[in-house]
Amino acid sequence: MLAAGAVNLTGCAGGGARQRAQTGPLNADGTPVLAELLKPGPLGEKSLGNPSAPVTIIEYASLTCPFCHKFHLTTYPRVKKELIDTGKVHYIVREFPIGRSAGAAAIITRCAPAKDYFVLYDKFLTQQKVWVSQEVRPDAIYKVASQTGMTRQAFDACMNNKEIEEGLRTVKQRGRELGVSGTPTFFVNGKKARGDLTYDQLVAMMGPQTT
Repeated sequence: MLAAGAVNLTGCAGGGARQRAQTGPLNADGTPVLAELLKPGPLGEKSLGNPSAPVTIIEYASLTCPFCHKFHLTTYPRVKKELIDTGKVHYIVREFPIGRSAGAAAIITRCAPAKDYFVLYDKFLTQQKVWVSQEVRPDAIYKVASQTGMTRQAFDACMNNKEIEEGLRTVKQRGRELGVSGTPTFFVNGKKARGDLTYDQLVAMMGPQTT
């Protein structure tokens, strides 16, 4: 089972998260320089699209966040079709789990075979009503994970994977140091924005090189 202190933070796209001061080199507007943002965490990056694309979008997300759910349903499909699949955008997802249920789901998603990461990421976001609650409900989380063929034995082993849990803790703390305090938070070639952005808002941040 997930340890009591596992990946945890209050707040979603707004709430009162405790946050360390940003570290590392900063731009004039106080955001971290792109090279600092692009440093991968201990678990490696999960990304879609061409790594050499002119634009890199980093999304910090929590699988329990309703704003992440809304973005994923309303904006992301068009982003995937028109920007990621066309080679204009390299899209990186980083975990910023808010609450113990989000931490548990993030561990399961990272523990699953690499080919299933974005499949599970999508299922956890789109099926939030099935499993999200204040208390961790392993059976409900497994109900989602089993849709990718994960066995209960593998699931239970994943729930106790301390290496992934600690890696996620590091990813989240690194996000705090980069100025992330709620989800979803986006960095578009280093420009920061928070909330369930529209497609047009994201494109406006990307600049003329993608039009």
